[in-house]
Amino acid sequence: MNHEIKQWQWRVTEAYQDERLDKVIVQVGEDWSRSKVQKWIQEGYIKVDGKQMKSNYRLRVGEEINVTPPVQREGDLQPEAIPLDIQYEDDDLLVINKPRGMVVHPGAGNRAGTLVHALLYHLQEGKLSSIGGSERPGIVHRIDKDTSGLLVVAKNDHIHQLLAEQLQQHQIKRIYWALVQGVLPHNIGTIDAPIGRDPMDRKRMAVINRNSKKAVTHFTVRERLTEHTLVECQLETGRTHQIRVHFKYIGFPLVGDPVYGPKKRSALIEGQALHARELHFVHPRTSKEMDFLVEPPVEFMNLLEQLRKK
Repeated sequence: MNHEIKQWQWRVTEAYQDERLDKVIVQVGEDWSRSKVQKWIQEGYIKVDGKQMKSNYRLRVGEEINVTPPVQREGDLQPEAIPLDIQYEDDDLLVINKPRGMVVHPGAGNRAGTLVHALLYHLQEGKLSSIGGSERPGIVHRIDKDTSGLLVVAKNDHIHQLLAEQLQQHQIKRIYWALVQGVLPHNIGTIDAPIGRDPMDRKRMAVINRNSKKAVTHFTVRERLTEHTLVECQLETGRTHQIRVHFKYIGFPLVGDPVYGPKKRSALIEGQALHARELHFVHPRTSKEMDFLVEPPVEFMNLLEQLRKK
């Protein structure tokens, strides 16, 4: 079945004055690659104030960018009766506590059993936003498969766009707990290091200066153990694998991380010990402060207890 992606709109702010059109779309868009964005610009799917521009067009404050991606021809996603831990739900959005081991949306090698499949079962057809495309209905932001915790899902395009703008303007507060290897000497700190695709392995991310995006993680030590540290992390930006990459970069990889940890992995937990514990945002329709906190899952807490005993 064909799935039409509705129009995506964004107005240029002072922060993006005189920046290249393609660069800005990659930064503020829905995780589109630069090559895809440049192709869409060339083919007229991206316009500025209703006009087709070139990729290197320099933006001006107040201009409106419109993106209408081409129709995708993809297989229908089938709803699946997978239980959801719903922390909040109204006519506009849901807040979900995602379990470890669940992939957020379909992709290569994950065509079933995702959060999206569960949402399609929970909600009637057409009750999720379409901005993210047919493979990612409702998904405003993601967390990795083995990362547990809170994320917000949009039921309509208007709310999705407003939540996306809050993300872009760093108005959504996301706080994680992570168990890292080694004893961090600093009580608080900020890791400000750009992240991009690892040129040696395109499936991994890395701190790299070329073809990268700004990435900032703030952290506070919650507890020091004999050989490990429990840290609380607040994301200022939301790059792929950001916390995992940043702590590897400073020499304190996450316990159990199969990609960025040491080759000899911890037998104490399957996958990285990372939990999205708090989520704070303003409801786009009611302007109400929305505050959520869920403690880490039992396997995370069991691991923490084992490390305390060591």
